[in-house]
Amino acid sequence: MDEKPLQGRTAIVTGSGQNIGKAIALRFAAAGANVVINGHRDQAKIEAVADEARGLGVEALARLADVGDPEAVSRLVCDAVARFGAVDIAVSNVALRPFQPFLEISVADWNRILNINLNAAFYLARAVLPQMQERRWGRILHIAGSDAVFAIPNRAHVLASKAAVHALAKAIALEFGPYGITANTVAPGWIETARDMKNYPDYEATVRQLRETIPLRRLGRVEEVANACLYLASDLGSFVTGQMLHVNGGEVMV
Repeated sequence: MDEKPLQGRTAIVTGSGQNIGKAIALRFAAAGANVVINGHRDQAKIEAVADEARGLGVEALARLADVGDPEAVSRLVCDAVARFGAVDIAVSNVALRPFQPFLEISVADWNRILNINLNAAFYLARAVLPQMQERRWGRILHIAGSDAVFAIPNRAHVLASKAAVHALAKAIALEFGPYGITANTVAPGWIETARDMKNYPDYEATVRQLRETIPLRRLGRVEEVANACLYLASDLGSFVTGQMLHVNGGEVMV
């Protein structure tokens, strides 16, 4: 594999101040891409990730933006294009995963989760695709999860949004394939990350069971998800589109 397979490219990774998003952005930077680091609230956190990226020899831009707001997403993309000339790779990596029994999900809850988990991916793709189409090259990546393909309790809105985000990737893949643009979904399984434990009331017991039952007998690392994204974003994955790549240690086999 080329040491710098993304040399000269520019990537936006939303939700890249920590965890999987941060790992993706830094993996892309190590592969030669200039990166746009995005968060919602903490400028210092995204600036720190941008500094790490610069330390890898690329340029980086740190921008706060509410990706549930289409105007904010448009400004984010405009800033990236103004700074780097183009956006070649767009990774939608934002998700809310509240633990809520179905009958406790209000209409407001439902709309809030779909706006962040699904609409944000649409807003980002809609903002970057015209210039990708013009240059006849682009990569759209959506980060979903195993919950995109199998049911888990008390997260109906999350399951619906994550299944839909892959359907969106397939629609983009079909329509924009003739322009050299691919669109795929990466579905991480159980990954070692910082998380809001109130949404995982049985976390310790669940992890103990997973370590005994996942074929690889461990949880994944954020870097392993980032490596899957690098494959799809680089020319190595140039003939892969409309697909869901599972990174889950064999927990789910489809």
